[in-house]
Amino acid sequence: MRRREFIALLGSACPIAARAQQGERLRRIGWLDPAPETDGSVQVRKTFVQQSLQRMGWSVGRNLAIDYRWGIFDLERARRAGAELVSLSPDVLLCAASPAVQALQEITRTVPIVFVAVAEPVAQGFVQSLAHPGGNTTGFSYLEPTVGAKWLQLLLEIAPRVKRVAYVFNPNASPYAPLFYESIEDAGGKLSVETIMAPAEQPAELDPIVAGLGTEGGVIFNADAFVLTNRGPAIDLAARYRVPAIYGIPTTAAEGGLVYYRLDFLDLYGQAVAYVDRILKGEKPAGLPVQQPTKFNFGINLKTAKALGLTVPHKLLVSADEVIE
Repeated sequence: MRRREFIALLGSACPIAARAQQGERLRRIGWLDPAPETDGSVQVRKTFVQQSLQRMGWSVGRNLAIDYRWGIFDLERARRAGAELVSLSPDVLLCAASPAVQALQEITRTVPIVFVAVAEPVAQGFVQSLAHPGGNTTGFSYLEPTVGAKWLQLLLEIAPRVKRVAYVFNPNASPYAPLFYESIEDAGGKLSVETIMAPAEQPAELDPIVAGLGTEGGVIFNADAFVLTNRGPAIDLAARYRVPAIYGIPTTAAEGGLVYYRLDFLDLYGQAVAYVDRILKGEKPAGLPVQQPTKFNFGINLKTAKALGLTVPHKLLVSADEVIE
């Protein structure tokens, strides 16, 4: 066979799509996530994001690469991981929680940043305003501070005997927590419930907080990365000391927690992916308004309620997104 004919034959054997890929520029996303890679929610989130991107024309290995950094729930970790990701020349950075946004903004003011789960982004100085974020950063805000009152209300509806409630949070993972506590404290005053601000920087600090609440105690575990990472010990402590608890983490009811209430995280990431797509196609973060949460999830574990001697009101059962028998 002649050389020219052989080359032509090879060319005809290659799929057209494969030849087109060679001229397609690879785009890169850097992703900072507060959950450890071993967390059960991580694979669900990764798959969801990749499938959402694929529906928009972005396929990992074809025209897209994603670099991940997991377990980024405090500022120092975020600074180290953020510097690593920026050194890889990403086209856009996707991140969750306040420490990640702060660190990335310290590192770059040019690479577009799309955040999720950031409370009060204007008050924290991450964006100029919700409608006009300015700069290189936009995204999807987290729970509003008034959710603190909602947590307390739900806890008392399920456990009316509670007269003392501790609000547990990590100050490094959730610098916005005092705003939430103001809402809890205000609601507690109206409901004749004592509220306690209970910061915890290490898992070992959770035991004395829960143990000290007594028979009329209850706990609100904040929706932050520290609670996400340590939700197992938190659930175990609440069971050991027979303390009714509400969590800002959605998997907790299935894992033995009494009740959770928080925004729908996958819905939030679905919206964030749409922003990532628009940025990859040429839009600027400054022109994409920061969106506030609209979809929430609420779950109850009836087995845990029974173990605590609690009867869940029917109106809560019918309104719950998830009921664990």
